[in-house]
Amino acid sequence: MDKVYAPHEIERRLYERWESHGWFAPRGNGAPYCIMIPPPNVTGTLHMGHAFQHTLMDALSRYQRMRGRSVLWQPGTDHAGIATQMVVERQLNAQGVKRSDVTRAAFLERIWAWKEQSGGTIAAQMRRLGDSVDWSRDRFTMDPEMSRAVTEVFVRLHAEGLIYRGKRLVNWDPVLLTALSDLEVQSHEEDGQLWHLRYPLARGKGHVVVATTRPETMLGDTAVAVHPKDTRYQSLIGARVHLPLAARDIPIIADEYVDPDFGSGVVKITPAHDFNDYEVGLRHNLPLINIFTPHATLADTVPERFRGLDRFEARKRVVAELEAAALVARVEKHRLVIPRGDRSGAVLEPFLTDQWFVKIAPLAQEGVAAVTEGRTRFVPESWARTYYEWMRNIRDWCVSRQLWWGHRIPAWYDDAGNVYVGRNDAEVRAQHGLTADVTLRQDEDVLDTWFSSALWPFSTLGWPEATPALAKFYPTSVLVTGFDIIFFWVARMMMMGLKFMREVPFHEVYITGLILDEHGDKMSKSRGNVIDPLDIVDGIPLEDLIAKRTSGLMQPQLAPAIEKATRRQYPQGIAPHGTDALRFTFAALASPSREIRFELARVGGYRNFCNKLWNAARFVTLALGERPALALPAPGATAGGPARALQLGVADRWIRSRFGRTLATVASAYAEYRFDYAASALYEFTWYDFCDWYLELAKPVLQAEAAGDARHAAQCTLVQILEALQRALHPLMPFITEEIWLRVAPLAGVAGETVMLQPYPTAAEFPVDEAAERETAWIQRVILGVRQIRGEMNISPAKRIPVLLQDASAEDEGYLARHRTWLERLAGVESITLLAAGARAPQSATALAGTLTILVPMAGLIDPEAEAERLGRLLARAQADLEKARAQLARESFVRNAPEHVVTAERQRAAELERTVAGLGTQLERVRGLRS
Repeated sequence: MDKVYAPHEIERRLYERWESHGWFAPRGNGAPYCIMIPPPNVTGTLHMGHAFQHTLMDALSRYQRMRGRSVLWQPGTDHAGIATQMVVERQLNAQGVKRSDVTRAAFLERIWAWKEQSGGTIAAQMRRLGDSVDWSRDRFTMDPEMSRAVTEVFVRLHAEGLIYRGKRLVNWDPVLLTALSDLEVQSHEEDGQLWHLRYPLARGKGHVVVATTRPETMLGDTAVAVHPKDTRYQSLIGARVHLPLAARDIPIIADEYVDPDFGSGVVKITPAHDFNDYEVGLRHNLPLINIFTPHATLADTVPERFRGLDRFEARKRVVAELEAAALVARVEKHRLVIPRGDRSGAVLEPFLTDQWFVKIAPLAQEGVAAVTEGRTRFVPESWARTYYEWMRNIRDWCVSRQLWWGHRIPAWYDDAGNVYVGRNDAEVRAQHGLTADVTLRQDEDVLDTWFSSALWPFSTLGWPEATPALAKFYPTSVLVTGFDIIFFWVARMMMMGLKFMREVPFHEVYITGLILDEHGDKMSKSRGNVIDPLDIVDGIPLEDLIAKRTSGLMQPQLAPAIEKATRRQYPQGIAPHGTDALRFTFAALASPSREIRFELARVGGYRNFCNKLWNAARFVTLALGERPALALPAPGATAGGPARALQLGVADRWIRSRFGRTLATVASAYAEYRFDYAASALYEFTWYDFCDWYLELAKPVLQAEAAGDARHAAQCTLVQILEALQRALHPLMPFITEEIWLRVAPLAGVAGETVMLQPYPTAAEFPVDEAAERETAWIQRVILGVRQIRGEMNISPAKRIPVLLQDASAEDEGYLARHRTWLERLAGVESITLLAAGARAPQSATALAGTLTILVPMAGLIDPEAEAERLGRLLARAQADLEKARAQLARESFVRNAPEHVVTAERQRAAELERTVAGLGTQLERVRGLRS
């Protein structure tokens, strides 16, 4: 093995080998296990959230594959209607061409050409991350088979009356000129104003005051409303007010929607331009007046002087006229939530337009029942409440989009405006008896991208055909996804799966947290804190990182700040860490928390872990050389013939027992999706039990001239534990474990081409040996006690020291007799002496090992005067730092204004300094005692 672990040299080579052999495809007769990948948008690249979720899905797939299951991890990408269309439109615009200048067919041809050119980016990233997906089944939502499933679902739902066309309010993007789903809306608080306007009573004197953040929409008001129990206005309910500027009288109505404490307690009702007002309008049979065109300019439904104005220009004109008429009571600053399109950035309008809708309530009822009955389980279970809340308050789903790219709605219109839904033109004509001379034109709109994604669990398996894959892998085993799309995707897959397969699409839904940066902020391009996972894997120089972060910014003015922050955070760029270190970091972070902070330093720690594992493997292979397998099937088995039993040493028995306990913990962790527990257990066993302790305990045995069977047992244990450890770590760290396993397996007598198809080790193979654990724990306590004294008294590790043991029991004496050699070697001990009961010990530094007292006489080991002076300087420095930290925390302005993570870090620093001061004080007193 090479001296240095070099991930970049092995990762691509190993992945190509796995893929070329077809090892990712389902195999064997084991029980099926299936995960459907949440299809990333074909326009994009995998971000940290993707890499996090892919790591967990791959770990599950590899783990279950090694347990003998027939595993399908289904890959694919989503056509991303709006995002993809915008990419190609920008390309046309750069050439001075608008979409309206080309035909629909020509535009779609350009999109397909772009998809073929750039669609492999995500697949390449997935390969670099080690995703063991079945590439032979790769799917794209616009594939012919997938499109057929989309059409089939639409036609069947329409036939049952669950899809209809109607005029409803939708989120409308006046730049992209299409309706948007709620997921495509980004709502943030922004600074605005609140206008308090006087609406005169139609009869008599007086007025009511309404408050609005959008005065231009008053031109579409059809009522004002008060709360029915608001005593201030009960006498006015049923009266009418004169709508300023519009020359119309509108009623005063009573509705519980009104908040009496907001503004004056009177609100304007504009049913065609506000979702809440729309519901009020339905309850009171109010007319709907649409005052906007699709471009968000004012329509012919408003007074002529306002027609054609942009909505924000119209606002200025309306306010000016109201002020001139003394109808503005007051204006105040106001923070309000502004909905913007996630792609265009435009302020969206609630817009009244003809769209296609899915009648969702009947489908939602079954989706709720499936979870309450336990047919699908959420992990963590608390997310089921979020699912129920959305499903029980669901509104009909607008599924039509005014785009060219996507699944075109299978509906046709004749010249009389009649609508026909069918799988194709021929079917429509046949079903409705339409002759060839009847002109039919297909609906220009396409379906919401989430419509096809909702069918993903069964459309990817071949539905509507009854394919073997569909029969075998549906329902799928688990869905791994984020909490932000529980409603938009998880719920819709539940509804569609139950409707068309009569079964839930997945038995479990594992909801991951959101990956944040090290300061707890959401990663975004505008903040300049986005990290490309492959930059961590492969490394990236500082200047390249800056160029990557500042290119293509929607707000170019942010570039200088992003560059400054990047230089501060990554002054040397990002060093290469390898895929396994990044994956293990993700696993270690995968707790049930809603928000997960990602720290690059932690990846560096797990890069060191990879080095530790690599060096351990090098030690084992060097210790065994090129010899063939050393067989040790089980403790007590014979070696070299039936006449002689090969006995395991206490350390051999201990490491096997510890490994068995670790495997039991890991199995439990996987069952509950506690990847953090699995990673922690494997890390601690590998680093501490195997590398730090067992390798050191094995070295004296391996190097002893007359070790004989003991050496043989140690060699067998070394290679068997190392081989099984690669299998245990493989789901989380696939590359390094494959490379080590291929070298170690032959030495362990294990045949096979790849670790990924080997059985996952079980706790039953490594039974717990409590006696060995108890005895080895004694050895460790004594060694650590001596090392503690060395550290506290600043004694060189190279200096061999005498040790006295006080209060030793008969068991302690027995352990000492058997393991004196280990203690002398690993603790750097010159001699070990048992003190008789009541014997007086010389001046010594002490440590406890259970009930046993460890004494190290200090005479001749240190210079008390010099040591006291050194400790005094350290103590003074620590006390000064502690006073500064306490003073900082005592400043109210610091605690109130500094970011939370800064205050928390300062408190942690103060607590650590307190412990340091206490420890140094204890050591100083001990040394001063030696001077007397």
